[in-house]
Formats: sequence, structure tokens, C-alpha cells
Amino acid sequence: MNIPIKRENTAPTVHASADTLAAFRTARARTRALVEPLSAEDMMVQTLPEASPVKWHLAHTSWFFESFVLAPFVSSYRPFHPDFKWLFNSYYQSFAAFPEKHLRASFSRPSVDEIFAYRHHVDEAVGEFAERILSDAEAQFRCMLGIHHEQQHQELILTDVLHAFASNPLHPAYRSLNSSLRTTAPPPEFIAWPEGLVEIGAAPADGFSFDNEQPIHRKWIDPFRLANRLVTNNEYAAFIDDGGYARAELWLSDGWQTIQREGWKAPLYWRKHGDQWRVMTLGGELPLDGIGSHPVCHVSYYEADAFARWAGKRLPTEEEWEYAAKSVPVEGNLLEREQFLSQPAQEEELSQLFGDAWEWTASAYLPYPGFKPLGGALGEYNGKFMSGKMVLRGGSFATPAAHIRASYRNFFAPETRWQFAGIRLAESGE
Repeated sequence: MNIPIKRENTAPTVHASADTLAAFRTARARTRALVEPLSAEDMMVQTLPEASPVKWHLAHTSWFFESFVLAPFVSSYRPFHPDFKWLFNSYYQSFAAFPEKHLRASFSRPSVDEIFAYRHHVDEAVGEFAERILSDAEAQFRCMLGIHHEQQHQELILTDVLHAFASNPLHPAYRSLNSSLRTTAPPPEFIAWPEGLVEIGAAPADGFSFDNEQPIHRKWIDPFRLANRLVTNNEYAAFIDDGGYARAELWLSDGWQTIQREGWKAPLYWRKHGDQWRVMTLGGELPLDGIGSHPVCHVSYYEADAFARWAGKRLPTEEEWEYAAKSVPVEGNLLEREQFLSQPAQEEELSQLFGDAWEWTASAYLPYPGFKPLGGALGEYNGKFMSGKMVLRGGSFATPAAHIRASYRNFFAPETRWQFAGIRLAESGE
């Protein structure tokens, strides 16, 4: 099936097609490396409806290139399997039918080996037809979109594996952590930002960006102050010790109802052993005392907002966050460092804006003024989720460096906790 092409709604491509092909090969190789520590049994597990089995991630990312790049632009391309067109569709209603998400762990067939054969088939086809694909502006853009889509799923593989291993009574480690744990972080300080009319969003000429980052528009920002670093585990533990989960005045109404219904008493993956907290990580369970200065992670928007109220602060808006983030380079504890754990801040100045943990903002996920989704089925990528979600910024230790930028808008429902999400505080005034 050919996907309708509407070039007027499509972002421009990366300028060098050779760079696109190199980025494709890098992304595909990294996904394979991320799953190397896993067994075939590990790749079948799906421990909550929002997650997916690793095997499905491997197939779906290949499905994306097959469905949106190879099939529409290479007439001689032959799909790997006719049923994969609908079996590994995620949510593209206008493309094909698809199974319910919570059933993905029931797909014992195709086997993991067949999924790897599928990936090889797609990789070989992209390489064989690279000149044809990358000579067409629309096809090259879709290839770049597929690369960024795969990078998103690299992070999702790690979030889903962590939840699966945390649900396992043996609490296995995904892999050994590469860094020694540090027990100190600089004191929290608030950095002042002046009022002003600022540009928010991504310019297509600057390189790849998703449609939800566009168009650039102007926004007036009042004076505010932004914390120099992320909130730590120790600081969040103080909130718990002060009865934070029992004080209704700190919580939004929906948040209070959620923690009562779900019985939340701490972030996801915190477990009490006697009078000591232990935290499940990709490196296995760790004592909170050993990672107290590391950023708190796996909190919902509701928890982030309640903590901010308890601290006498607030969460930044996404415009405030972007305004500050555009003043620093895009670098930090990102996937390439292979830390697989958020790390303590090391500097007293503004830090951790990129990497370590996604940062909840006070902003609902809504379209920018003049937003236009991509044409055809690809218009379902971002736009149809602009309801009931909150914006997160900055990436995590599981986010590839080439995937993140100051204008990047992540989004999840406010009760979401299995993502690598943390907290940065803000306050109004100079």
C-alpha cells in the first residue's frame, strides 16, 4: 500500500544523504547492541499495558522503514511477510488494522530468530536501494523520521526491560553499571532568567525535528528562576518522610485520587526493606543510601507537582525550560555514555538539562500556533495525542544524543511512572 505524500506538510530532509545512511546504520546497530544482554525469554515479557515486549520493538522499528520508506518508494521491494503489515502496526488507524497493545506478549510467533531475519531483510533493502531512497527528498525525510523513531524505541526498550525485571521476584540486572556511585551533589541554587519575548520551537532549516516542535513562534516569558540541577533521591525521601503522600493539600485532585486508588507511597521501583529504601535500576536493586545524590526518577507528573508544592516552588513551563536550555550545549549523561543510571550533578551552575532524567513541565501537550501534522498516515505520529498529556523535556540517560535538542517535546499522561522521568524546580520572579 502506498502512503499518500503531501510535501507541503513535510519537514525538509537532512542535507547530506550519506549522513542519513550512516545514521540509519548506527541506529540499527545500537538497537541490536542494546538487546544483546537479553535472552529470547526476556524479549517476550510485557508487564504492563503501556509497555511492549522487546521482540515487538525490534519488529515494529523494522516495520516502520518497510511501511513508510521501502514499500512506497521502491516498486521492486518485496515485504518480508504479508502479515507483518498489520501485526506490527502500532496505532496508525489509516494504514492497517492492528492487534490490541496489551496482547503483544502473546505473540510467541514469529520467533525472535525470525524477527532478527526481518531486521536483516529491511537493513539489506535500505542499503541496496539507498541511492533511490536518498535521491528523493520525501523518502530521505521519511528515512530520517524512521531513524528518530527507532531512537525513541531504544529508550522504550530500556524502560520496558526495567519494568519487566522489577516485576521479576529475582530482580535481575539488565547489565552491570559502568560507573561508581557518588554520594554528593552541589547544593540547589536558583538561576534568574529575565523577562522577554523569545522564540520557541524548531526551525526546519536547523535539521530534523518532529512536526510537534513546529512552527517557531514567539512567546512572552515573565522573569523566573530555574533550579541549577534535578531534584535528588534524598530530597524526595525528605518529602516522603514529611508525610508528602498523606497530605491532600499538596496534590491536584486527580493526583490525590490516583495515589489513593493505586496505593502509591513512593516513586516506582522504591521498596522498603525494614527501615531502609532500596531502588530497582537497570543495574539491579541498589540501596537508596548509595544513590541519594542521584536524581529521583520514575515519578509521575502528579508526584512532581506535589513535591514542588511541598518545596514551595513550582514546575517550569515548557517555554521557560526551552528558553534556558537554548543557552547551553546539548550534552550530558545520555545513552552513548552507557551509564544506565542517572548521575549526580557535578557543577553548581546550570546543569543536567540534557540527559539523566526527563523533566516534567507544567505545560499540557498542545499544538503550537500554526501547527500542521505530516501528510497521510504519518500525520498520526504526534498530533492525535494532543489531549490529556503533559510535556517533558531534556531526555534521560537512555536517550541517544543525536535524538535530543532544546525544542524536543516528549509527552505522557500525568499518571505515567515507568518512564525515566524526574523533577526540576522553578519559581516566579527575578
